[in-house]
Amino acid sequence: MKSKNLSILTNGIIKENPVLRLVLGTCPTLAVTTAAINGIGMGVAATIVLVCSNLVISLLRNFIPDKVRIPAFITIIAGFVSVVQMLVKAFTPAIDESLGIFLPLIVVNCIILARAEMFASKNPVLPSILDGLGMGIGFTATLTLMGAIRELLGAGTLFGLTITAEFIDPMIIFLLPPGGFFVFGILVAVSNALAKKQGKPVVEHLGCANCPSRAACKNAVTDGAPQECEKVGGSDE
Repeated sequence: MKSKNLSILTNGIIKENPVLRLVLGTCPTLAVTTAAINGIGMGVAATIVLVCSNLVISLLRNFIPDKVRIPAFITIIAGFVSVVQMLVKAFTPAIDESLGIFLPLIVVNCIILARAEMFASKNPVLPSILDGLGMGIGFTATLTLMGAIRELLGAGTLFGLTITAEFIDPMIIFLLPPGGFFVFGILVAVSNALAKKQGKPVVEHLGCANCPSRAACKNAVTDGAPQECEKVGGSDE
């Protein structure tokens, strides 16, 4: 049982990292990672919502009618997002200003909706909490790494401390959208290389055939064709 729980916890950090392996939540990933502290702020906020929503959805999984499960999930998630947003505004206004609209948009983040649909609604409380925590840690780690790389190359600083700006001219492009896409692509390529070395499937497209969770997805294409899964809750992230 302990090994199974540990596997659930670490699954979202490495094997099914939501950003690098499942390619979910790319909109906030690219938008807020202009600084490492932004990545931590978004990641921690999303992790709190993930854990709390997974907990409640798991507790209510036998009481929520199947036909209204998505609206119910969104309502639960929205409640926790509102609480997190108010806390961030009260205690870390600088991060709230940096994250902007992407903080309330956690409500429709594909990672949170997907874990609610694929895991929390089908599993007991403890595994659901561990799943949310693992996915949150993986999301936070990826955003922080991307933010650190872009901040260091684009501004010559790291967490606001001057590192290379005094002797290397910052490359501003890394703070702009093209820099975000470039760093994201490099990280996915590194993730693919490590996965290939370990004999695991690489990320080649966004279709169902590449998704590790396709077996549990009602909308997955099972004929191997590289078609798109129907997005949970209609989100385009």
